[in-house]
Amino acid sequence: MSFPEVLAAHPSLLVVCTGLLGLLVGSFLNVVIHRLPLMMERRWQQEAREMLSLDAVESAPLSLLKPASRCPACGTGIRAHQNIPVLSWLLLRGRAACCGVAISARYPAVELLTALMSAACAWRFGYGLELAGALILTWSLVALAFIDLDTQLLPDDITLPLLWGGLAFALFGGLVTLDDAVIGAIAGYLSLWLVFWAFKLVTGKEGLGYGDFKLLAALGAWLGWAALPQIILLSSLVGALTGIALIALRRQQRGAPMPFGPFLAAAGWLALMGVDALSLVSFAP
Repeated sequence: MSFPEVLAAHPSLLVVCTGLLGLLVGSFLNVVIHRLPLMMERRWQQEAREMLSLDAVESAPLSLLKPASRCPACGTGIRAHQNIPVLSWLLLRGRAACCGVAISARYPAVELLTALMSAACAWRFGYGLELAGALILTWSLVALAFIDLDTQLLPDDITLPLLWGGLAFALFGGLVTLDDAVIGAIAGYLSLWLVFWAFKLVTGKEGLGYGDFKLLAALGAWLGWAALPQIILLSSLVGALTGIALIALRRQQRGAPMPFGPFLAAAGWLALMGVDALSLVSFAP
């Protein structure tokens, strides 16, 4: 019996293996979350210099794969045994082996979160094409949520491939039919686009970013139009309550922008998992 056949025959083993895969992917997502905004900034600066007919500025190559991981404090290369997801952080007691500088707990948190969400997908969908699609969507949502938290940006480098990937996945028998995916993508984009312009016409301010439109369009492509009301209502409600709480705790200034992408991503993932998310916030008996 081949390994894929073993995984298909033993759901618990599939969950464990998928969770371990999620740990590894989570480690890579930390790189994406940190480097992709820097890569985008460099690209924008280069484009601006070209438009202004200025000479290009030479800088060290930066991609998701190069250079190899280094200590952000002293620049020392991180060895393979010092880069094991979660475990290395625990063994090093949250400090860099080279210089002793504290390492943010968010790194292992992202790895562990990705592992748990990946394992949950394996438990929900079992072995097959649906699981592959669910993992791609899950990993993309994790990266987008944390990038938006850090920068208030939802990069086209992720949202647009995610949108087209959702439509392609539906074409080959994904989570929803192709009709539902196409309608979901259109409705997802237009619903927030209309809210954006209505809010702007009334207040003169921009309440959402275009990245939010693209993310909801991508969720519509993967999950279909029927999932959109739940995603919109839950993300809006939780986002509003979070904003009120942060203002009350004086951790957010009134009127200051707050990223909406993490709430969309969380609501979208709950919809992927088949959770009736609105019941979680319902006060009905």
